[in-house]
Amino acid sequence: MKTALLSALLAASLAGAQPVPIPASAPLELRGLWVDAFGPGLKTPAEIDRLVSDARAMNVNVLFAQVGRRGDCYCNRAAMPRTDDPAVPEGFDPLAYLIEKAHPLGIQVHAWIITTAIWNSPTPPKSPDHAFNLHGPDRQGRDNWLMKKFDGTVKGGADWILDPGHPDAAEYIRNMYVSVVKNYDVDGIQFDRVRYPDYNPVGGPNGWGYNETALERYRAETGAQGTPAPEDPAWAVWRRTQVTNLVRDTALAVKAVRPDVSVNAATITYGAGPTTDEGFRATRTYNEVLQDWATWVREGYLDVNVMMNYKRDFVPEQAGWFNTWAAYAAGLKVRAPWATQVSGAAIYLNDPRSTLAQVRKTRSSGLGWAGYSYRTPTADVNAGKRTTADALPELILTLAGPGGPFAAPARWVRPDPQTFRAIRGTLTAASGPLGGREVCLLDEGGRELARTTTNAAGGYGFLRVPGRAVRVAAGGVSSEVHSDLVTASAGRVTDLAPLALP
Repeated sequence: MKTALLSALLAASLAGAQPVPIPASAPLELRGLWVDAFGPGLKTPAEIDRLVSDARAMNVNVLFAQVGRRGDCYCNRAAMPRTDDPAVPEGFDPLAYLIEKAHPLGIQVHAWIITTAIWNSPTPPKSPDHAFNLHGPDRQGRDNWLMKKFDGTVKGGADWILDPGHPDAAEYIRNMYVSVVKNYDVDGIQFDRVRYPDYNPVGGPNGWGYNETALERYRAETGAQGTPAPEDPAWAVWRRTQVTNLVRDTALAVKAVRPDVSVNAATITYGAGPTTDEGFRATRTYNEVLQDWATWVREGYLDVNVMMNYKRDFVPEQAGWFNTWAAYAAGLKVRAPWATQVSGAAIYLNDPRSTLAQVRKTRSSGLGWAGYSYRTPTADVNAGKRTTADALPELILTLAGPGGPFAAPARWVRPDPQTFRAIRGTLTAASGPLGGREVCLLDEGGRELARTTTNAAGGYGFLRVPGRAVRVAAGGVSSEVHSDLVTASAGRVTDLAPLALP
């Protein structure tokens, strides 16, 4: 009864309150909230006004707003067509309005886009330019961009999915994110489902990736014959590399437009977490869905790693898994301090008391926090037992009320572009495929600083480049042969001349 009364009082207070900006003197701590587009929250001016007010009341400072659902955009100016969602008023631009309302309060807006899922309805999208209409299941050869499973399955659950091993699909995905950054003052972009699909045996192997164009690339780049089995280790390495290259290339393209935009990803934490970087290679994340986010962190592809550490705190085994992933991220934060580590919590699977316990554990590990999701703030809402309007005030009171972990506001800032240096380039070759070639970043004395693999077009890049002279080398050829050593400029992506291989 007391909790219900307090929730009612808070709701009444919020209804008439005018949110005030987060003070510039507030400490730095990332506190995020995912806002999905599978229900109300982002679709009308009234919903967004309510969202921003609620976020400020909870003292969160980052909204991971789902502007890209399945090949569409909750915005008017992007590479993807505007959403068909009838809940969005004609002509209304949800992303622009959200930025307009959130920024004056010191709340960041990160454009969350589902990376690979492209459509899930028997009725095709209305826009003839939608990727599903142009490159969906009725297209043949290279025009078909869709994922396929070893057993012939063509959908992951209800979704048609883009294959990251298809070079045109990878380019399209990269352009989705870049187009949003070019046209909107977003504070960040977030990858979601940037991996191979689920629906595999627990622990792997992953059975997806059998798009014909992707298979042709694999054979050309590795010399493999026939069709690889899902458990083929070389095939797993190749597919995992396609996802890593997609993250790298998109990060480079985004930073080339605006180096102060945060690049982040919602990453997988199935089962128990590792204790070491070597142990990460034995996780379900690495083997079951072929996602190597530990490398993305170490190589500087991500500014923020938002683990989807979705566990029920009241289930002892899951609570243990939550702790192991948080501990691994805390260690990774020490080894790779350039990337912020965030433990994303499944508020939709927990009651407010359990969410509070997870927030406290997250903060004690020195990690940022994010909750999924605004629309389903408790397990009761997710189960249809309560409404969001009824349950959200209780969660806000639990976290941001007197004595709560978010009782005082905190702020978050964009990456400092002056700490950013990157280079990118392209290989050419007299013969053979351009993809799958190793490229090394070397210092002036020839010491290796980093190593990466080219994409299908021979593209490569490095996002953690020191402020001194470096060069690249591949296939026995060094950039020093063609030009002087390069010193990457702060605050930009430095483009290198093509490196010609014999």
